[in-house]
Amino acid sequence: MPKPAVLCGRALTRVYQTGTVTIQALRGVDVELFQGELVVLVGASGSGKSTLLNILGGLDRPTSGEVLFQGRPLGATEAEITRFRRDHVGFVFQFYNLIASLTAEENVALVTEIARDPLTPAAALELVGLGDRLRAFPSELSGGEQQRVAIARAIAKQPDILLCDEPTGALDSATGVRVLKALEQVNRELGTTTALITHNRSIESMADRVLRFADGRIESVIENATRVAPEALQW
Repeated sequence: MPKPAVLCGRALTRVYQTGTVTIQALRGVDVELFQGELVVLVGASGSGKSTLLNILGGLDRPTSGEVLFQGRPLGATEAEITRFRRDHVGFVFQFYNLIASLTAEENVALVTEIARDPLTPAAALELVGLGDRLRAFPSELSGGEQQRVAIARAIAKQPDILLCDEPTGALDSATGVRVLKALEQVNRELGTTTALITHNRSIESMADRVLRFADGRIESVIENATRVAPEALQW
């Protein structure tokens, strides 16, 4: 029996107007993210990957089309969209956005203090392999460790969906593998539906499905029969 779709986009378009220039970032995209899967989105810069992720996560609105969460359209008001982001979605970006004056534990606690049923900051950091760095400040952490703090912060509220935009884009291969291992572990142990944007085609093999983008559309969908462990990827 197929797993249920947690998040769906139906006929999504996104048009930006810059002066007299019209940019069509998305051109009628249909997409589904299924319960517990790990999806990798690949494609050239400007192909629509980040625009799609921002719309699915409630950070942006489509020009036309609709997003459904657990079969229901996302709310129409800003308050409803904010609740959706707060209660159901975790975000990880290329740059870590940690607060320099707070420890790793305190950065994660910013989320757990407003979540409905959170992990403790210590448990979230333990899950990404940083249980011994609770008191460390961002300046005392490597880039990979800072990104894993950002992942811990995103998953501490136990979101239904984790959306990652180039989480290894600023990292070397060895550090990137450690970050990917943390994401894979969260997906596997918590069952968090995870979508990950990357320019690195080698990461495709760790996914359940690969969505390849071109010119604002999903050009192809590839299903992997098995998932390759992050440490076995050929960078």
